[in-house]
Amino acid sequence: MALVRIPAQDATLGDAEEIAAFLALHGIEYTCWTPEHDVAPDAPADAVLAAYAREIDALKARGGYVIADVIDVKPETPNLDAMLARFNTEHWHDEDEVRFIIEGRGLFHVHPVDGDVFAIEVEAGDLIRVPRGTHHWFNLCGERRIRAIRLFQDPAGWTPHYTSSGVDRGFQALCFGLAYVPSSARATM
Repeated sequence: MALVRIPAQDATLGDAEEIAAFLALHGIEYTCWTPEHDVAPDAPADAVLAAYAREIDALKARGGYVIADVIDVKPETPNLDAMLARFNTEHWHDEDEVRFIIEGRGLFHVHPVDGDVFAIEVEAGDLIRVPRGTHHWFNLCGERRIRAIRLFQDPAGWTPHYTSSGVDRGFQALCFGLAYVPSSARATM
């Protein structure tokens, strides 16, 4: 399940309903799915897409998406640092960024027009839709691993448009996960 951190408010959200409600205020859809399909971690992309075809078709119908693929990033992915450099600077896209995380973890920082920057740490089972035009940046967590189903209306619309604001330089790509939240704080989440 995702975690949302709002550094300016020294707040962390760890309850799925609370996270979904907070993100909805910013136009971001979040759902925590329990993966129902037994897909091997090393299964080829076509097997992953076939296993999740029902869910993908429902998302396509709801959002007008026409293409689905699987991104599979590992520490040994060639040119990983260059690839990450394209997305860990504040930018926006001409279309939604829809991701269903199958494996690994990543961190979306979102910079609302009228609010504090917040971070969404996603992991396996998290489905997120960051709407077109939302200023954000993305990085991997320490294990540098993520596998996700991505949906597109048109992949050309996913080209990043950089803001050059520099706000991203004030935030570190630190992922902690629920295990790093003190148990006393978890009881109130």
